[in-house]
Amino acid sequence: MTGTPLDTLGGLVLRLYDLGGPVVLFLAVVSIVTLTVVLYKLWQFRAAGVGRHRALRDAVAAWDRGDRGEAHRALDRSRSYLRPVVAMALAGSVDSARLDAEAEARFARLERGFRFLDGVAQLSPLVGLFGTVLGMIAAFQALQDAGSQVDPSLLAGGIWVALLTTAVGLAVAMPTQVVLSWLEARIDAERVLADRALRSILSPVGARPAPADAAGAPAHA
Repeated sequence: MTGTPLDTLGGLVLRLYDLGGPVVLFLAVVSIVTLTVVLYKLWQFRAAGVGRHRALRDAVAAWDRGDRGEAHRALDRSRSYLRPVVAMALAGSVDSARLDAEAEARFARLERGFRFLDGVAQLSPLVGLFGTVLGMIAAFQALQDAGSQVDPSLLAGGIWVALLTTAVGLAVAMPTQVVLSWLEARIDAERVLADRALRSILSPVGARPAPADAAGAPAHA
């Protein structure tokens, strides 16, 4: 008869505790929470359309050409989270400072959770090192209690647990730092795109009238 999932989870927790003590157990919990945050951020980026701004670029390019009708049609096709900001810029209803603030508010929502990931990447090795120190203290204490009847297995066991905690701390920190760096790079690219789009729309070049036709008269939509 197999045990319930709760029994299986309890057995896993006890095994982790026996394997590396409370430090390894704590790092295991941190790794689960970190994985949850990473999966949520990946879903959030995909749902927001991060990196998928083709229609938005087409709208800005059309505006630069002076084709305002095509700019609005291209913007209507966009599913980007930056679409409302660009729409306000095309309408000319707000100033540059307000547009920058609106864009930053959207970036801030995408950046939620970055501080947690950074904290995990920074602190996990230190937690592992703390476990190493505790393991070495336990090993030498056992060696002292043994007196002249020294059993090498006591010292080896403590050192093994101590090194295990360091390895687990690094195993949690390194992939977290890689993922965080990738997420931050995506956000930096989004900021560059948004700034370029808004500056193009607000610049005098973007606001120039429609080009003249072949006879020299202004072209009308």
